[in-house]
Amino acid sequence: MARLTRAETQERNRARVLAAAKEEFAARGYREARIDAIAEAAGLTRGGVYSNFPSKRALYFAVLAHLATPHPASPTARSEPGTGSERGTEVAGHADTTVRGERGSEVAGHGDLTAWGGRGVEGGRGRDSMAGVRDAVGAFARWWVGGLPLATAESEAWLGIDLVGEVLADERTRRVYGQLLKLDALLLGLAMERVRVLGTAAERLERVRQPAVPHGRLVRVAEAVLTTLHGARQLAAAATGFVEPFDVITGCERLVGVELDTGWAPAHLPWAPPARPVDERWSPPPAVDVVHAESAYLGGPEAPPGRRAAGPSVGGEYEEVVVVVGLQRVEAVEEAVRAVPPGVGVTAVLVTSDPAEFGPLARLVVGEVCVGVRQAFPREAWPALQVVFDEPGTVAAAAGVTAVSDETEVAIRVRAGRIVARAEGRGAAHAAASAPIPFPSRG
Repeated sequence: MARLTRAETQERNRARVLAAAKEEFAARGYREARIDAIAEAAGLTRGGVYSNFPSKRALYFAVLAHLATPHPASPTARSEPGTGSERGTEVAGHADTTVRGERGSEVAGHGDLTAWGGRGVEGGRGRDSMAGVRDAVGAFARWWVGGLPLATAESEAWLGIDLVGEVLADERTRRVYGQLLKLDALLLGLAMERVRVLGTAAERLERVRQPAVPHGRLVRVAEAVLTTLHGARQLAAAATGFVEPFDVITGCERLVGVELDTGWAPAHLPWAPPARPVDERWSPPPAVDVVHAESAYLGGPEAPPGRRAAGPSVGGEYEEVVVVVGLQRVEAVEEAVRAVPPGVGVTAVLVTSDPAEFGPLARLVVGEVCVGVRQAFPREAWPALQVVFDEPGTVAAAAGVTAVSDETEVAIRVRAGRIVARAEGRGAAHAAASAPIPFPSRG
């Protein structure tokens, strides 16, 4: 048998630690779990555990992230809705049928939720413009409720009940967590906006993305839906028998009809420095887009068939705005999404100065919602926005960002494999997305 390489050995040890930690956290809870017990179960020393995970909290976040998105797609993978490529059911050889992507339609003690109110998203075509949105949000809520830690649920459903306590314990973590939830709301809101226009005139798909269009933005509604679902999760754990899953689903559907302020105009945008034109080589490493669970398109000379943007921009070239953003500046992603011209895609590259702890936290919080969107929404309604987790900073380095922090905000505009514009600092995402970049003359 060939000897394992150092990288293979490290990956095998990491998988063993994750599997052992999952069992320890499930049996004893986060606070009572012991690193020594995890090390013994994994066949490693205490130092061997800490060589893979610098703290107990980092290990806890990593276990939860692995359960939420067990098997990240390779940079060349493509996925279809409901396929095994986005579902993964094992943690290092330990069967687990209660992970996020594998939620069924039944809630313990409450029967089959699919049969209740299951009108289907496709039924939204030809009805009032918000009926399809309500159906999709209801499907998303049913998927979410399937993972609540109810009294009769299996033990894995309880693994995450200490997450909020760990978030509350540290101000920096609270700020990061809040920004990640804003990205969740953006992704859910964009999917809702796309569902609303399915089956209508194609140009409306672009109109709803513009912040000036009255009642076009559904991110605030998505925030209310996520507030309800996260609250239900906490109460399901803290107040046994209090949460009624059917009422949670109905409440989320009813939120779609609530009139909230849909305006969107960050105060700093008028003072943001404009993007500067450049002509630089762009050669990013392969990366995975967690929104669609497939290889990310980062603005190369030829777009792959699965590219999510509407197509070539006005000049006939594929373009992408790549926003390298720290985990305390994630809200800047929407500034690019709302400003890009038709046909120009947006990719958010998430970076952090603490990849050991905040990397898994980002994968957990954002990855969970991405799985839910893929499960509940038709493929044509998935957000065009791509999200890349860049813990090692390799994509950021390719964009010229050699030192990252949680406050980083750098954006580049890529056309036909070249960087044609660059912006840094607060407002950079909007500046690169809205920059009037001329096309070269064709003689």
